[in-house]
Amino acid sequence: MLKKITFRFVLLAALLLGTVSVYGQSANLIEAGKKEGKAVIYGSLESDSAETVFNVFKKKTGIEVDYWRASATKVMDRALSEYRAGKPLFDIILTNDNPMQIMLKEGIFAKYDSPSAKDFTKESIDPNLGPRYRNVVIGVVYNKSVISPAEAPKSLEDLVKPQYRGKLVMPDPTQHTTTTQWVASLEKLMGKEKAEKYIRDLAAQKPVLVESLLPAAERAATGETPIAITYVKYAYIYGQRGAPLDYVRLGKMMGDGHYLTLGNKAPHPNAGKALIDFFLGQESMSLIAKLGEFVNRKGVYPPLPDADKIQFVEMHDLDSKQFAEKKKEYQQIFLR
Repeated sequence: MLKKITFRFVLLAALLLGTVSVYGQSANLIEAGKKEGKAVIYGSLESDSAETVFNVFKKKTGIEVDYWRASATKVMDRALSEYRAGKPLFDIILTNDNPMQIMLKEGIFAKYDSPSAKDFTKESIDPNLGPRYRNVVIGVVYNKSVISPAEAPKSLEDLVKPQYRGKLVMPDPTQHTTTTQWVASLEKLMGKEKAEKYIRDLAAQKPVLVESLLPAAERAATGETPIAITYVKYAYIYGQRGAPLDYVRLGKMMGDGHYLTLGNKAPHPNAGKALIDFFLGQESMSLIAKLGEFVNRKGVYPPLPDADKIQFVEMHDLDSKQFAEKKKEYQQIFLR
């Protein structure tokens, strides 16, 4: 009889604990967030990914989410403008590393150690911004109906071979900030001297220059320009739509890290914390990964072959002066 009572007590305790801790959140935090009514987020995460997660969060917690999406630069400008005026309307900023570091220096963030952070790799956790929840990985994507896997490039260095001249599309590094950053960071993969020569050789291939990473992927997907420097995730996303895309297994690939961090003057701090806990949790990260994203929660990968073998290298952080200098330098190289 005693054993049966003890077992029931343990079971009841486990069930109670389950209600106290949901997705690494306390029930008290969720209730406090519900009283605040909503969490307000400014971010650059794609709307389909954001809405997928936020809809589940709202359904499970009863906390509403107001999400304003724009480019990383516009997100930063709006957040800093409100903060400097003393009237920040946001609870969370959700965007990539470079503007996050700039905002961090401005002092707009609060330090919040989410219980969900424990399941992220140590190297992905910034001491001030928290976990780098995803990596946006830039690589080489190609159309298999135009270029067979046997004929496809096997490395970045292969892109400057004569057989690929006129077959490459990439965002314009004189205009597109992320590509400026990527080109400027090639030295992290090749060394400074080799990278400087490679950049000139790449420009000599006369790649088709487009406004951003998305149209580069679109041209590869249609076969109009069969090889693209773009986000690796597009090989999966467009593959789901029937495009015969694959990506080159480069091993090391560069890209940007993305964070979500609580503002230190958040109007709805409890709702913001509850959302961060859920967002970094297993369910949310799995949902995002299924959309082709590379998340940093341990053991969660996108449904892309060999995704677990990619070695991610963060690009250099550049300030506004460095961006201007690099864009001017690349004008002389790519547009001459």
